Amino acid sequence: MRYLLDTHAWIWWNMHPEKLSNRVLTLLLEPNKYKELLLSAISPWEFSKLLEKKRIGISCNPEEWIEKALNMPKLRLVPLTPGIAYRSTSLPQPFNGDPADQIIIATARDENATIVTKDKIIKKYKHVRSLW
Repeated sequence: MRYLLDTHAWIWWNMHPEKLSNRVLTLLLEPNKYKELLLSAISPWEFSKLLEKKRIGISCNPEEWIEKALNMPKLRLVPLTPGIAYRSTSLPQPFNGDPADQIIIATARDENATIVTKDKIIKKYKHVRSLW
């Protein structure tokens, strides 16, 4: 099975794994339990925006942090393709208007992946699978 990490799950795995659910922690600690981990290209941007807004802090170079955080077993960074960009604007309704969430949802749908997320809105969305 493929799993797409929501931005907060990716950040928490690399900064505060104790914030992850036991189910997610178990999954990420055992790469043989999944075929592939995915991360939307929007997630490093969201991380960078959190730094810019001083909502999170790190004690190293942000680009080095991102590079290290992308070095997870079986992780593939999924580019923001024109198709995903379009499909993020035409998701089955109702869905929230957060553009990054729309891109993450469209990416998961495009890749037939389950989203690893604590986000209540995404978890309630009937047109995508989620895990927490």
